[in-house]
Amino acid sequence: MGSIATGLFASAAISATVGVPGFNGAFFGNPGQLVAQLVAIAVVVPFAFFGSFLLLKLVNIFSPLRVSEQAEDAGLDLSEHGEEAYQLD
Repeated sequence: MGSIATGLFASAAISATVGVPGFNGAFFGNPGQLVAQLVAIAVVVPFAFFGSFLLLKLVNIFSPLRVSEQAEDAGLDLSEHGEEAYQLD
């Protein structure tokens, strides 16, 4: 949402720094900035998704992300820590 809002509301009066001109957003006469922000979103979202997916798959090779079904049934307190947190009779 912030990236889209930047493309809409950016103002050169605020974003300009010393010696570098700022950019206006769509509401200040530069719809190209909104397009640039949307293109950036279209690139970053798949990159982050697939990068995270690949990293999770790599981690899962060395350290499983999920416990076995038997450990779930026994309870994670007992299977992971060797102690029982609740007495549910």
